[in-house]
Amino acid sequence: MKHRCDAPFRFLSSIMQLSRSLPRAKRWVALLYVLFAIQQHAAAQQQYKIVYNVFEDREKDNYDIYSMNMDGSGKKNITNTPGVEWVYYAYKDKVYYISDVDTCHRCYFLYEMDADGNNKRKVTDLQLEDSWMGSRKNGKEMIVSGRMGKIRQQLFLVDIKTGKFKQITNDTVSYKNDPIFLPGGNAIVLRYRPDKKLRQTVPAELWYLNFYKLPGDTMRPGNFKYQITRFPKSDTTTKWFEYHVGPPQYNSKYHFISYMSKQNNQTQIYIASPDPKKGFQATFTTLLTSGDLSSGWHSWSSDGQWLAMDKSTHEGKNFDIYLMNYRTKKETRLTDSDKTEQAPVIAEIPAKKE
Repeated sequence: MKHRCDAPFRFLSSIMQLSRSLPRAKRWVALLYVLFAIQQHAAAQQQYKIVYNVFEDREKDNYDIYSMNMDGSGKKNITNTPGVEWVYYAYKDKVYYISDVDTCHRCYFLYEMDADGNNKRKVTDLQLEDSWMGSRKNGKEMIVSGRMGKIRQQLFLVDIKTGKFKQITNDTVSYKNDPIFLPGGNAIVLRYRPDKKLRQTVPAELWYLNFYKLPGDTMRPGNFKYQITRFPKSDTTTKWFEYHVGPPQYNSKYHFISYMSKQNNQTQIYIASPDPKKGFQATFTTLLTSGDLSSGWHSWSSDGQWLAMDKSTHEGKNFDIYLMNYRTKKETRLTDSDKTEQAPVIAEIPAKKE
């Protein structure tokens, strides 16, 4: 579905025709209410920008990061480098991405910029895995999946201001990727496999892990943890290297976790809602997206009302960016180029100073 610029005017015209059945005194009240609703809808969209990844050159393995307005206008390349840049996270107006600029190809380090591509800086000297990430302490500290030499897929806390980092896992047996903090910052959800050698037979699922209450944050093999998702054993259509359960995203308004999952030969977004008493130890899973297209990597706006996602054919072709209003479930297609466009995040736009 393509966005139409005249949609608000057609809607307003329809409302005006319907209002003719009302008494004259009530017509203006109805019209003012509709205008206020349209203004509020536009204002909600204008406080954000969408930042997403574009496969620029297949032969050169070149990915760049673009930004656009919430209605799909104002698209621009905000990295424009010959290597690989990939955005994974946004906190308020700060955008965090991995880049192999000034290093070996696909050797990733963490960088920060705003949604217009300004104020770029390298955050830390820690080499990262190709992974989603999260933050706590009002965006001052980030949890990432990183590597130290040949020891890979360990979890680290990174001080965003100083770049200093602390390794919080030392488990070389399990697979750990795509960590995010839950509210409060004392627990994380991540994609986890107890034995990484079993990747062809045991899919990575979403797990809950908490920190030990000891001086300083740490994680140990005995940490309290439990599995959140359970891929249906009856579904044998998903290949071992495909997403049985994808990276977790937390909705701050409705307090659920969303994730992508390929089931029955199509990838869609699912919601894991926590039990009021048991939390994520007992979840209720619902399907959020469906239809003729697959829905994959995604993220939520900070107010929990907007979902930005990539969609493609079920065969994994023709990736474009879509925006969903979570309340109405209406989806709007925002990109339509021949390039592969994926994994959008939603960044805030700072309020203009008077």
